[in-house]
Amino acid sequence: MRAVIQRVSHGSVTVEDKKIGEICDGLVVLLGVDISDNEADISWLVNKIINLRIFDDEKNLMNNSLINMGGDLMVISQFTLFAKTKKGNRPSYMNAAKSPKAIDYYNTFCDEIESILCKKVIKGVFGADMTINIVNQGPVTIFIDSKNKD
Repeated sequence: MRAVIQRVSHGSVTVEDKKIGEICDGLVVLLGVDISDNEADISWLVNKIINLRIFDDEKNLMNNSLINMGGDLMVISQFTLFAKTKKGNRPSYMNAAKSPKAIDYYNTFCDEIESILCKKVIKGVFGADMTINIVNQGPVTIFIDSKNKD
């Protein structure tokens, strides 16, 4: 699994000109599922993201996690995180998982986080053409790949 994590002061998702969700002070996660991912990848990535110490403490040092600060979370499916651009100018997405695996892993990822945080995760609509508005705070943007745990 791959995730682009952005610390935000505000984020929202719109589908067909209708805002379906928004958050304040938390994380927006763009999530891609690889064809070779398994359930261990889900759990590892969930724990990594919710425990990332990327929120400021009282000394303005990044020492707090999403759990510590009780922040909001929005997760958007993003198969394009697996774009291969080595050949030509049209990206290949051959390593991105297809439905139903991708949908199942996306939902399981969100469900695991909800059970740990005890709060609703704002989600996009899988496979829809979405407009994502993000006010990146910091800016802080982190890329994590579950196949590269170093």
